[in-house]
Amino acid sequence: MSLEGKIVVMTGASSGIGAMAAQMLSERGAVVVLAARNADKLKQVSAKMTGPYLVLEMDVGSDASVKEGFERVLAEFGRVDVLLNNAGYGKFEYLDEMPVSEFAEMMNVNYIGMVRCTKAVLPSMKAARSGRIVNVASMAGKIGTAKSTAYTATKHAVVGFGSALRQEVREHGITVSTINPGPIDTPFFEIADPSGGYVKNVQWMMLKPERVAKAMVKAAEKGTTEVNLPWIAGVGAKWYQMFPRLADRLSYRMMNKK
Repeated sequence: MSLEGKIVVMTGASSGIGAMAAQMLSERGAVVVLAARNADKLKQVSAKMTGPYLVLEMDVGSDASVKEGFERVLAEFGRVDVLLNNAGYGKFEYLDEMPVSEFAEMMNVNYIGMVRCTKAVLPSMKAARSGRIVNVASMAGKIGTAKSTAYTATKHAVVGFGSALRQEVREHGITVSTINPGPIDTPFFEIADPSGGYVKNVQWMMLKPERVAKAMVKAAEKGTTEVNLPWIAGVGAKWYQMFPRLADRLSYRMMNKK
C-alpha cells in the first residue's frame, strides 16, 4: 500500500522512534497525525514534517482524551488509514519493590491505551473495508526478565491483543502488525533505567532507533504480520517458548542485566 495521501495516526510521536517514524511517513507522502501528551515536543517534531500534518495533544491513558482526539481526527479527515500504536513507557524494578499503582498505570498506558485508540478507529476502518493497525510491543512481550514484571506483562498483553485482533478483522480487509524490538537507544531509558546501569550492560546490543522506525513504516506499507528485531532475538524467543525450563536455566545470567 502506498502511503501517499494516507491519514496516519502516530501515538507517542513526541520523541524517540515515534518522532522518527513520523518523519519517515511524512517523507513518503502521508498525512501524519502527531499524537502525544507534550504539545511543546510535538511542535518540535512537526517542524521536521515535509508534508501535511496535524498536531494532536492526546493522552492515551485517558478515555476522554482519546475520544476527543479521534473525534477531531475523523471530523477533519473523515477516516484513519493507518494507526500506529507506539505510546508507552517502562520502569524496571523488582515486583516486591514496585507499588501496585505503578503496575496499573503502566498497563493503563501501554495496553489499555492501545485498546482505546484501536476501538476509536475500528468502526471507520470496517466501514471502508480497509486499514492498517501497527502495534509496537517488545521482545519483552515474548521473553520475561528480572525487574520487568510490570513492563513485560504489558507487552505480553500487546502481543496477545494483536494476535487475536488479527483474526477478528481479517474479513474486513484490515491488517494488524506487531513490532517486537529489543532495547533501543532512545529516551525510553531515562524513566526505565535512571541509574544507567542497564543501558551500560546492554549498550553493545542496543538497536538504532532508525532501524525500528523503518520497520514500523514498512509494516504500515506491507501489512507485515510480525517483525522481531533483531531477528536473532526472534529465534531465541521461539527456542524459549519450546524449551522454557531449559532456556530459563541456561539464559538466567545472560538475560539478568537490569
